[in-house]
Amino acid sequence: MFHSISDYLYEHIKIANSEFVVAILLLLLIAVCSVAGYYICVKLLGLLERVVAKTETTWDDDLLNPRFLSAVSQLAPALVVKWMLPGFFAHSPDSVKWLSVITSIYILATVVYMISIFNLNLYNAFAKRPKLSRLAVKGIVQMFNLIVIALGVIIALSIIVGKTPIAILTALGASAAVLSLVFKDTIMGFVASIQLSVNDMVNVGEWIVADQYGANGSVVTISLTTVKVLNWDNSISTIPPYALVSGSFKNYRHMQQSGARRIERSVFVDITTVGYCTPAQIAALRERGWLGDRTDEEAAGMVNLRLFRDYLTAYLRGHKDVRQDCTLMVRQMQPTTQGLPIELYFFSAVTKWVEFEAIQADIFDHVYAAVGLFGLSLFQTPAGTDFKPGHALAK
Repeated sequence: MFHSISDYLYEHIKIANSEFVVAILLLLLIAVCSVAGYYICVKLLGLLERVVAKTETTWDDDLLNPRFLSAVSQLAPALVVKWMLPGFFAHSPDSVKWLSVITSIYILATVVYMISIFNLNLYNAFAKRPKLSRLAVKGIVQMFNLIVIALGVIIALSIIVGKTPIAILTALGASAAVLSLVFKDTIMGFVASIQLSVNDMVNVGEWIVADQYGANGSVVTISLTTVKVLNWDNSISTIPPYALVSGSFKNYRHMQQSGARRIERSVFVDITTVGYCTPAQIAALRERGWLGDRTDEEAAGMVNLRLFRDYLTAYLRGHKDVRQDCTLMVRQMQPTTQGLPIELYFFSAVTKWVEFEAIQADIFDHVYAAVGLFGLSLFQTPAGTDFKPGHALAK
């Protein structure tokens, strides 16, 4: 049909420079058809957008959003031009070869743009869903976009020089070593991003500690080349993804998910105050109900440190903010020159930092206040003021 139209114009237009006039008319006709094709495509995509908006699922709303549909509509006029050119200019294809090349490159660029937008929409769809937002897909999406752009550039070069993409790739193969060196970090980051995602090593929002990089905070971004950690002092630490894969780091995900955060702290008892309980101490402890089920006779033959450890165990067992289904013990550690460490090892039922610190402080406030009732003293290195006249140590 297009060939017949061009033949008809060439036969019936008998003026000076008729070939040029016919070419202009044909180009104008192609332009009108391409504009018409664009608006027809916009109308059809508008119908599709309304259908997508009425569906129950939200995935199609995220993937087929107006930005993606707008990119698709940009493809319609170029396809019309590419389809009509060979028929209209069959007699002189070389005269519009440049227009055919430009149209092909435009179509290629639009396709690459559409794929990039679709990948971005897919990433945003993952980010909106709590169960999927933790997956480290940003680096994978970025690498896929780079691959698509690289393929687009290779195909564009093949269109311009009139060679096949395989020939272009063969020519680039000679410089593969140089390219691998230039894009070493990108390639390693891509592989590391896949490993982080597949092995579920770290996700956005999780608390990690990587001492060698000064990182101690929440992961805010996992991209192709960097993992950004917002530290608790509001600074940002940037870590290469492959460093997390090849090195070591601590992830507190399980602590956050389990709702149990460990407390492991010692108080140092002055060994010289350890001894058998006196009747006055037993009476004071009985009055407070700190002897448990023991009788006064049983308590009289026990060491005050043992009673103190048993009391702390019972105190933790009855504390509302201590997890009873996790390890809980009060143990005696190896004596040091600073005294005898009595370690409290248990798990808080609260993991949020501020509340956790408050609970830990309340428990040890009680420990410090209770130790004297058992006839024990906590060790601390004496200061200069301790030796002033009138102080106990100066006597």
